[in-house]
Amino acid sequence: QVQLVESGGGLVQPGGSLRLSCAASGDMKMYSMGWFRQAPGKEREFVAAVSWSAVTTYYADSVKGRFTISRDNAKNTLYLQMSALKPEDTAVYYCAQGRWALASMNATEFVHWGQGTQVTVSS
Repeated sequence: QVQLVESGGGLVQPGGSLRLSCAASGDMKMYSMGWFRQAPGKEREFVAAVSWSAVTTYYADSVKGRFTISRDNAKNTLYLQMSALKPEDTAVYYCAQGRWALASMNATEFVHWGQGTQVTVSS
């Protein structure tokens, strides 16, 4: 059973930066990976995804140009570099492993999920 453990969340001021990490217990190099988030009272939403080779990346329009997804297959670790953070980025951020090698923005294409890490953007 694959386990995904997120870290790096916290409290940051608007305009600040954070880097989230997701450590996978299994071998993730053949699978796509993604980040999703859920704000209080809202449904979980797609943030970013990366293909197994990191050749293809997808981003939600709301984070495009501010967030960067990357992966280190040798370390079985996924990252999300977040910059120019806004209060509306406040949410629990979840790491997920895809069913296939190709990246997807659809949550149903992800089969393993982490427990989440809280990101709060506030002054």
